[in-house]
Parts: sequence; C-alpha cells; structure tokens
Amino acid sequence: MLVAAPASPHIPILHAIVPGVTQGLSEFFPISSSGHLILVPWLFNWHELDKFKELNKTFDVALHAGTFIGAVAYFWRDLSRLIPAGLRAAARRRIETTEERLAWLLVLSAVPGAVVGALFESVIEDNLGQPWLIAVMLIVFGLVLYTADRASQRLEFEDFRLRQAVVMGLCQAAALQPGVSRSGVTITAGRLLGFERDDVARISFLMSLPIIGGAVLYKGAKLVRDGMYPGTGAAFVWGVLASAVTGLLAIYLVFRVLRTRSYTPFVVYRVLAGLAVLGIVVSGFRPAT
Repeated sequence: MLVAAPASPHIPILHAIVPGVTQGLSEFFPISSSGHLILVPWLFNWHELDKFKELNKTFDVALHAGTFIGAVAYFWRDLSRLIPAGLRAAARRRIETTEERLAWLLVLSAVPGAVVGALFESVIEDNLGQPWLIAVMLIVFGLVLYTADRASQRLEFEDFRLRQAVVMGLCQAAALQPGVSRSGVTITAGRLLGFERDDVARISFLMSLPIIGGAVLYKGAKLVRDGMYPGTGAAFVWGVLASAVTGLLAIYLVFRVLRTRSYTPFVVYRVLAGLAVLGIVVSGFRPAT
C-alpha cells in the first residue's frame, strides 16, 4: 500500500549514501550520530525531506537499522552466547550464570532511553536540534569524555552489574539530545565507573542493540502497515547498505585505535567540529536554527 500524499519526495541516491555513511561512522565513533544527521544536510543545504516529517524520521530509523546490522555482524559471537543465556534465564525465571546476568543487564540498560524517548520525542525533535546547540554539546561532552578517559582502569566486561547498568542506561537516555552521543556518554560513564577502554566500548556497543533494535521494529511495523512513499525504495536500500558497511568498519576502527591509543582522537574531532559549526553560524553561511 502506498501513502497518499500531495507529492512524492525525491531523495537523490547521493543524499541517501552520505547520511548512511555518516550514521554508520558516528553511531560507534563517540561523536553523536543524531547530531551529525542534522548537521550534514544543514551544511550541504539538503532539504528534500523537510516537508515529509514522518518519512524523515522513518529514513533516520532505517539508517539505524543499517548500523544495527553492522553491530550484529561484528558481535555475533557475543550475541550467540548472550541471547540463549537470556532466554534460559527467562524460562526458569532465575539468573544463574554470568552470561545470563550480562544479557538481562544489557536489556535493562535500554529502558531509561526508551522511556525518555517515548515521553519526550516531540520536545526533543522540536527544540533540541539547533546546529548551534549541537555544536556546544559536541564540545562540552567531548571535554567530559577526555576527563573521564583519565580515570583509573580496573573493571572488565564481566564486571558489568546492576549499578553500572543503571548509571550507563540513564546516561544513554541523555544522548537523545543531539550532539551528546549515545556511545560517547555511555563510554564516559563507564570510564568514570572504572572500566577498561576496550571493555567499556564493548559494553556501550552491545547496549545500543536493544534500544536501536526496538526502534527499528517499531518503525518497521509502521512502515509495513502504512507503506512507503513512491520512488523512495532505492534511497532506503542504499542508505541502509552504506550505514551497515560503515558501522561495521567503525566498530573495527574504534577497537583498533583503543589497542594503542586513548579516546583523545575522538575528543579532538568533537571540539574541532563543534568550533567549525559555531564558526559557520557566526559567519552567516548557514542559519543557527
């Protein structure tokens, strides 16, 4: 079934691939995917979807589906242990093993973000997506990440318990503000809690799967029910493919960087990107809102 609309949007393939690459890289680099998905069309003056608000949101979720696919591909070995463990614990209504505990804590960590997103979705979309505010969030939370990355390291992935799940889950909810970064703020919280650099990245990325997967299922069901706008299928396919491939690559690159360095390269990018956006706003080249 096709959606009845006064006009059908035209999404150039390039305008689908570039956001797809942007989403794939920025979802797992701690630099804010939601912020970059606003800044990229703002910077290039791409406004094809401005008159199609619901389609814009659906396309955004489709790009997240791509990164979900990339993350599942990378963490398949972890998921092949955690998912059966979680199902076993649910069947017996009791948690007995470390893997069962980890599985349910990762699901629990998604609850704050899901609740806040459901309650304040329109407020966030209407008031918190201004480029100048995104720039400020990039800088501020980049500096917070830099400070947290200097914390002592003593905890590993298996040490993830209820306290850490609650704290990191609440921080994940704060990332609904574009520019904060979901992976960035959960990594920041995890570092302050004492996790090793690569272990906290692993936790952060696995934490993303329940919340992204839930959003994809919700929007996907709505898309199946309502249908797609005519002529947008190719753009969706290319966008999802681009985000899946680059999301997988981004995870690999993050762990490669962390084997020899800190999170500082991402902090430097955040600060420079934020300053660049503020400079563009001040120059008048692009509007502040």
